Amino acid sequence: MATASTAHKRVDIRRNDTVKVITGRDKGKEGRVLRVFPNDAKILVEHVMMVKKHVRPNPQANIKGGIAEQESRIAISNVQLVCASCGPVRIGHEVRGDRKVRVCKKCGTTLDK
Repeated sequence: MATASTAHKRVDIRRNDTVKVITGRDKGKEGRVLRVFPNDAKILVEHVMMVKKHVRPNPQANIKGGIAEQESRIAISNVQLVCASCGPVRIGHEVRGDRKVRVCKKCGTTLDK
């Protein structure tokens, strides 16, 4: 019997990072990360993997009914972090000063703010 592990997975992508989709139906799109789900190895990216959701009207919350579009989660393995100077890159880690930071594997610049 295979059970899904609930262990926290280390993720190199963080909220507000810019990522590029490298495979799947939205290949080539870039967007900002809205939310990270490390236990599922998935992220929510702005304007990527749009799905239609049927919404029931709720007059008290001032919600109109109909078909709304919203983002769906995408696997972390299907995106690459975008470096400001050289585009989509792989991520490395270095200790600079007293902090461990993410660095671009192509140009070596720090990806953390």
